[in-house]
Parts: sequence; C-alpha cells; structure tokens
Amino acid sequence: MIKEQITIINKLGLHARAAAKLAATCNHFASSIKAGHSDKLIDAKSVMSLMLLAANQGTVLHFEFEGEDEQEAQQQVRTLIADYFGEGQ
Repeated sequence: MIKEQITIINKLGLHARAAAKLAATCNHFASSIKAGHSDKLIDAKSVMSLMLLAANQGTVLHFEFEGEDEQEAQQQVRTLIADYFGEGQ
C-alpha cells in the first residue's frame, strides 16, 4: 500500500470536470484507490464521491493506493493533479 498527501492546486479545485478526470484516471487501474481528508477516505473511482469532498484549491487530500499496479496509479494521479487536471491553471 502506498499513502501520499497531494495538494489540489488548480484554481477551481475538484469541481465536476476535474473529478470526472480523476475518477476516469483511477478507473484505468485494478488497484483500490481511496482519497479524502485524514478522517474519512472515499472511493476515488466514483465521480460523485470525489465531488462530495468539496476540495478547493489548496486542499490537501490523502490518497491510498493498494494493488498490483499501485505505483503506476500513484504516478498517474500525481501527474494529473500536477498538470492542473489539464486546465492550465
């Protein structure tokens, strides 16, 4: 299992389009991927669950990756968030 904290850096936070992109990325992997605040983690493969996190710009989310492709999943999620979900800001 890999645990990592990642800060949401894009201007609009984890809004509908960003949540959909994150869920789509997570769904490419067999590993279990959880995300959330330190007290409660949700299934990061669910768009609705991600949106309910209400993660604004600057929010630190806790991620847990567990499974056969956990390292690749972690890298792809980290890259997506670092790229501002492809939104440029």
